[in-house]
Amino acid sequence: MAYDTEGTGKASRFLWTLDVVGHPNASLLNGGFHSWGGEGHPRETEANVPAPSNYPVTIGDTALAGKDYILEHLDDDNVVVLDCRTPAEYSGDDMRSARGGHIPGAVNFDWMLAVDRDRNIRLKAADEITAMLTERGVTPDKEIIAHCQTHHRSSHTYMVLKSLGYTNIKGYDGSWSEWGNDPEVPIEV
Repeated sequence: MAYDTEGTGKASRFLWTLDVVGHPNASLLNGGFHSWGGEGHPRETEANVPAPSNYPVTIGDTALAGKDYILEHLDDDNVVVLDCRTPAEYSGDDMRSARGGHIPGAVNFDWMLAVDRDRNIRLKAADEITAMLTERGVTPDKEIIAHCQTHHRSSHTYMVLKSLGYTNIKGYDGSWSEWGNDPEVPIEV
C-alpha cells in the first residue's frame, strides 16, 4: 500500500514505477494520508524499517511510453494521449517549459477532475469518472498514454484508470517537461 501527504501524486508515481518493472500486487490508499488522518484513523509515529533485501528489476515497456513511441502513434486512432495538466497548461496560457501548448491530438483531463474535494480528496465515484473520460474519447478499448508536466499528476490518473479496469495504459515519464522543451517535436496550442 502506498500513500503520501500531497494528494497521492507521488505515491502514484512510485506505483507506476513498480508497474514499469513488473512488480505485482501494489495498491494506493484512496485519498492518501490526508484522508486517513482527516477521517480520524489511527496513526503511528515510529518508523517501520524493514530488513534490506535484494530485489532485481528489469525495466519493461508495458507501462512506459517514451517520446519516440508517442511520435510513432500521433495519428493512430487507437491511441489516446491523455494530458492530465490544467486547462491553462494544455492551452499554453500557463507555460512551464520553453514552449506552451500540448501534444498534437492530446485530450485534456485535469487530474483533479477525478478527485472529490468534499470527501477528503478521495476519488469520485467510478461511474462519474468513467463518464468524464468517455465524453473525451478515453475508453477501455484504446491504448491510453497519460502525461502531465513531470508524470506525477498523470501517474495519479494512470492509477485511476487502472482502478476503473483499463488495461492498456502507459505513462510518459518525460511528459511536458521533455516534450515542451524539445524544439524538434510538434505541438498544438
